[in-house]
Amino acid sequence: MYTQGYNVYKNNSVTYASKNQLLLMLVDGAVKFAKIARQAIVDRDIKKAHENIIKTEDIFTELRVSIDQSAGEWAVNMFNIYTFINEKLYQANISKDVKVMDEVIPLIEEVRDTWYEADKRSRLG
Repeated sequence: MYTQGYNVYKNNSVTYASKNQLLLMLVDGAVKFAKIARQAIVDRDIKKAHENIIKTEDIFTELRVSIDQSAGEWAVNMFNIYTFINEKLYQANISKDVKVMDEVIPLIEEVRDTWYEADKRSRLG
């Protein structure tokens, strides 16, 4: 019963979320999945590592395709950062190397923090 209620709540929160809220959910998910993948590599759980790296890659692919690169230098820079992150995630997935995850997770967290700061500023201004 509890699980069903939670799933309805979760579904509604996504269905009725604003574009900014959806973006924040995505970047939060990217951090979460990357950290799960890193731990799975440490635990030698190859399947779990792969699944969570793919989830993280999918988020950054979605973020990349949503960028209007004609919006200026900032948009092009974000596109390039997302591309770099996906390349690192691909490398981590092929090698199952925790060091690669240790390189990319701070970048993913920085992207998340950037979007949270932008959201905060947009609500203040």
